[in-house]
Amino acid sequence: LPYREPFDPGVFTFLAVRAIPGIEAGTPVSYARTLRLPQGDARFRVDYDAGAPGRPLTLTIGAVDLRDLPALLSRVRRLFDLDADPVAIDSALAGEARLAAAVAGTPGIRMPGALDPAEMLVRAMAGQQITVAAARTALTRLAAVGRASQSPGEGLDRMFPTPAEIAGGGSAVLRGPQRRTAALLAAAAAMADGGLDFGYGDSPESLAAKLLPLPGVGPWTTGYLAMRILGAPDIFLANDAAVRNGIRVLGEGTAASTPDFREASPWRSYATMHLWRAAARPASGTRRRTAAHSDHGTRPAEEANR
Repeated sequence: LPYREPFDPGVFTFLAVRAIPGIEAGTPVSYARTLRLPQGDARFRVDYDAGAPGRPLTLTIGAVDLRDLPALLSRVRRLFDLDADPVAIDSALAGEARLAAAVAGTPGIRMPGALDPAEMLVRAMAGQQITVAAARTALTRLAAVGRASQSPGEGLDRMFPTPAEIAGGGSAVLRGPQRRTAALLAAAAAMADGGLDFGYGDSPESLAAKLLPLPGVGPWTTGYLAMRILGAPDIFLANDAAVRNGIRVLGEGTAASTPDFREASPWRSYATMHLWRAAARPASGTRRRTAAHSDHGTRPAEEANR
């Protein structure tokens, strides 16, 4: 897979800690999963070998209808943010006092994308106000309502459930606050009946307009989904707990620094990735207990309770 250097492989870890057994499998240098495409089920794996000659990022396709090959390639590139210009991004971020050291230490950081917009909304809503590990457990339960893969292999034998499958069977397997479950099921039902339609072609503004009316969805969620689904480069999640922790780890910056990191525009989504990474690092000899660079557990409590 071609891409612009430098490339930080931390995106693999981001995906691996969220991997749903039977649907996904990940390590710090590999990621594999099943995926539903227009013509049928697909299965693929991406591996990173920094010592390999030429391009060290390799896509292996286990199963795909050839008519779906362009869509699969496009989604994989989106997932790993392979069309980013890391030199331009890093050059801009390095000019922000609070980010300079982080950029120097982690050049080429990537912003994980989304293989399926509807799935991404479900994953974000299922993980409200809980840890990454707890969200993974919840999503593993939810996966039981999905069907088996028609192209199983390498331990991957299930498909992420469709909105219709979640709306029909999710209440039997979901645990946690009733309001959160009801919000997720309502969103799934809206997607299943066509009342809620969003995707890669949206803008951040149109995505927000479609999602904000949903119970349990607020500005944090729409901003996060704009990053993951649209690849919007200039989103700053000011109320995100891990972002605030990351700012404390990296230092508050100079007196002239702004709280919304506008010095890092138009690349504040990548600034967010650095802040999430910083929040996950040990500080003062102890491990900070945060939901750093998480799909869940970082949004404002008032939003989760809408």
